[in-house]
Amino acid sequence: MNLQKGEPQNYLCHAWLSEEEVICGTDTGKLTLFKAGKLHWETSVGYKKPPRELEEDKTTEEYESSPDVSCELVSEDTGSQQDSLPQISAVAAYSKGFACSSSPGVVLLFEKTGEKEVYKERQEIWLPQDLFSSEPKQSDRQDIICICFSPSEETMVVNTNKNQLYMFTMLSTDLTKEKTAYFAYLNFPLHSASITGLDICIWKPILATCSLDRSVRIWNYKTNTLELYKEYREEAYTVSFHPTGLFCLVGFSDKLRFISLLYEDMHVFKEFAVRKCRECSFSNGGHLFAAVNENVIEIYSSITFENINNLKGHSGKIRAVKWSADDAKFVSCDTHGAVYVWNLLTGKRESECVLKSCIYSSIALSSDAKIVFAVGSDQTLKEISESSIQHEVPAFGVVYTAVAASRSGHVVFVGTSLGTIRAMKYPLPLTKDFKEYQAHAGAVTKMSITNDDLFLLTASEDGSIIIWKVYDEGGGILKRKKEVKYAEEVLVMRSDLEEKSQAMLDLQLRVKELQTENDYQLCLKDMYCNEKIKELEENFTQEIVSLKTKQQILQTEKENQELQHQIQLSELMNKQAREVQQLESDRNQKLLIENEKYQELQMKSQRMQEEYEKQLHNLEESKSRAVKELTENYEEKLNETSVLLEKAEERIRQQLQAHEEIKKQIEEDGDQEILEIKTKYKRQLLEEKESNLQLKGEIGVMNKRLNSLQKELQERNKVMEEMRLEQQKLQGVIESLEHDILALKTEIQERANTIQDKEKHISDLKKKNQQLEKFEFVLEYKIEELKKQIESRENDIKTMKVQIREMEEQLKRCHKGSTQLKLSITQLQQKLKATDGEVHRERRKKQNMEALIKRFKIDLHHCVGFIQDSKKLKDGIRELYTKYVQQSGTVVTEAVDTDQQQEYMRQREYFERNFAALKKKVVMDQEIHQAAYMRIVQENVSLIKEGNDLRQRLKVAHIQIHDLQSALRLTKKKQGIKDTASSSELLSGPAVLRLNAEKESEKIIEMQQLEIKHLQDQIQEKRQVLAVQPLRNGNLPQLNLEGCHKTQRQ
Repeated sequence: MNLQKGEPQNYLCHAWLSEEEVICGTDTGKLTLFKAGKLHWETSVGYKKPPRELEEDKTTEEYESSPDVSCELVSEDTGSQQDSLPQISAVAAYSKGFACSSSPGVVLLFEKTGEKEVYKERQEIWLPQDLFSSEPKQSDRQDIICICFSPSEETMVVNTNKNQLYMFTMLSTDLTKEKTAYFAYLNFPLHSASITGLDICIWKPILATCSLDRSVRIWNYKTNTLELYKEYREEAYTVSFHPTGLFCLVGFSDKLRFISLLYEDMHVFKEFAVRKCRECSFSNGGHLFAAVNENVIEIYSSITFENINNLKGHSGKIRAVKWSADDAKFVSCDTHGAVYVWNLLTGKRESECVLKSCIYSSIALSSDAKIVFAVGSDQTLKEISESSIQHEVPAFGVVYTAVAASRSGHVVFVGTSLGTIRAMKYPLPLTKDFKEYQAHAGAVTKMSITNDDLFLLTASEDGSIIIWKVYDEGGGILKRKKEVKYAEEVLVMRSDLEEKSQAMLDLQLRVKELQTENDYQLCLKDMYCNEKIKELEENFTQEIVSLKTKQQILQTEKENQELQHQIQLSELMNKQAREVQQLESDRNQKLLIENEKYQELQMKSQRMQEEYEKQLHNLEESKSRAVKELTENYEEKLNETSVLLEKAEERIRQQLQAHEEIKKQIEEDGDQEILEIKTKYKRQLLEEKESNLQLKGEIGVMNKRLNSLQKELQERNKVMEEMRLEQQKLQGVIESLEHDILALKTEIQERANTIQDKEKHISDLKKKNQQLEKFEFVLEYKIEELKKQIESRENDIKTMKVQIREMEEQLKRCHKGSTQLKLSITQLQQKLKATDGEVHRERRKKQNMEALIKRFKIDLHHCVGFIQDSKKLKDGIRELYTKYVQQSGTVVTEAVDTDQQQEYMRQREYFERNFAALKKKVVMDQEIHQAAYMRIVQENVSLIKEGNDLRQRLKVAHIQIHDLQSALRLTKKKQGIKDTASSSELLSGPAVLRLNAEKESEKIIEMQQLEIKHLQDQIQEKRQVLAVQPLRNGNLPQLNLEGCHKTQRQ
């Protein structure tokens, strides 16, 4: 299909409405419909505002009175319009039309109208607000990426740019005819960014996750539901569950927070000054928890919240921490390839395993805490025990990112950077003996196994959480040793309970009041109903009497009318019989006339057929004769032309022979004669071509005649068929007339029935007329009462308008007061920051003074040791005086104004930033330098290999030289016995050859030595340029040529 060319547009989406129709959406908010490759329909959709914003705009328009406020509002509206332009981000088709998204958070439904298959907007469907998010007003402004319908078109599902799924039941659009509707979550709100933390509760079937979308969520992996979630202002990096499931630790970018999980909320109970805490974990007993502060692990008590111990020793950033089952040991790993096992009783390291080439990302412990499983950047799974790596399992081209070991110790699960999960048996296999499952679209960030080994939970960078059920090899579910009963306790704030109890009391009082009111109203209603019943009974008795009299009158009228109707019926029956007789006589006459016409037409058609057959026969005979004559004439003409052509060919041959004979004698005459002959034959050829064309024209004329005759025959056949059709129509007319007679009879019966129905209807109308007269009297009375009520309401409206004006003035005053309060709040915040800085400085001073006091005490303790020796004691005291008293004097003199200290802090921050930037540059330079160094090392290695090859060649050459020398000596000894003449003749050939071989080998060695020296010089120059230390003092290993010379001498 080639679409119609037009202006270039950026099409973002499309959908097929049928086999020929395609609807497309652009980035400018245009919808274009192409039918069979041509533009069929086009419309533009404007930017849509949600209903709540439209209501706010209406209220602002009402309260716009001052010119300053109106100017500010106009500027805000223009800015929002510039930022938000309509664009069609998604389109989907269904049976009635199509759905598209033109603005963030809205889907428009378009349906077909009867007018030239044009589509019209029918309904707007908006995303709902998330009241639990930190920014609820922005939660419904998500971009819709994809729209799809179920096969039955009962539900529509929508996917947004924040990884959320919403659904809408299409049946509600048919039932409700409202312009706006709202989506609902498909299941529950999901994470919209990478999941950074995951932990499982021991006492309850729940897990906690945190993400870079600033949210913390509590899930139930048994029921597959979201139990709690809350969004914060800062990004969350790690989360840990207390064993009871009532508390959790969350590491944010600014602080570590101890959060209590309430029935419907998360309450921050305690905050710790640990910035950017990437890992935290509760102990299995719940009495302790660990928090990572850069490269230090801080151990806190979860009861008193005191810092019990600090585990120092890591040089890199700590990536993972794990507690042993008895909480006696603690394992950690970092980015510099260190895995440490700590003893929490002593606070020291028990064992360590360091591999600097690996950046560890995750660790797992066996149930007895003797084996540590670690994964990192070197694409292997390591089994570490007793401070050494026992086994390494390769990843086969994938990076392992997370690891988890079962409590039973039979299975190890590993997550990869491709989002797959691998299950390995323990002991670990060295070959590719594992099962791999495709899971996530991004790298696996966290993994955890439940205490009963029945569920594996994985989280990924794509924001998804997968709950896996663990089966044994046979496909059966693993059996539990004991059935675990989960706790069902929930925390509730006392204030919430008090509020709820107060609400309960209020509701109970309200119920009692409503009951008394209902009883009173029921009594009133009973009284009113009894009175009405009496009135109605009296009315009905009167009406019954009047109706009886009317009934008697109507019966007499009815009898009179029945007599009249019987007379009329007898007259009508007589008329009908006469009309029927007349119709039958007329019909018989018409049938006779039509029969005569039909016979005449049959005779005419037979005659026409005979005439046409004769004409056709004559035409066929004439046609065959004409064709024969034409063929004979054309064959004769063709024979004549062929004879002429043969004669012409013979003449040409003769002339060519003559030309060849004459050519030798006279060349000029021959050329002229050739030209004359060519012209003659060209003329002859042209004449013959013209004659051929004339013959072709005659043939075409004859063909046209034949075609015209065939057309005449076809037309005559059509006339015959028309006559047959007319005959069939006449037969149909006869049948229709018979049906009409039957219909007239039925009509007569129906009219008699309708007369009876109309009589009944007349009586009913008379009754209704009487009732309407009664209602008219009642309505006039009600209209008078309503007029009185309208006058009272208008007075109320006037008073309400006055009150509204007073409220508007109060609102303006409130706005002014709020602006003043905001200014005072900002001033107070600035003062708070200044006081925090002063407190921080005072704390530093206090720490410095405490350190001085400690040093002074230590030095005093040393001086006390020299009590018996007065000189040493005196010298020691003098040293103390010079060391501490003078320093304190300098400290006093160094007191500076607050402005100078601020200047100092500002400069310090500036230098720290510069220092960080220089550090980054140094790191980059080191990487470049290291890459260059590795390249040079590789070149050196290649040169060493070439040198070793040359050495081997030299050895082979020396061995050959030695063999040649030994052969020369033998030949000299043998030939010394013989005569000088014969020896000179025999030795002349091979000796020369062997001397030449020795010279050649020496030349080869010299050339190779020169090449080696040249390469060494090049290597030294490159090392000097890159300021790199040369390999082995810049020289290649010396060749052992002395040994070769010794062998030659021997």
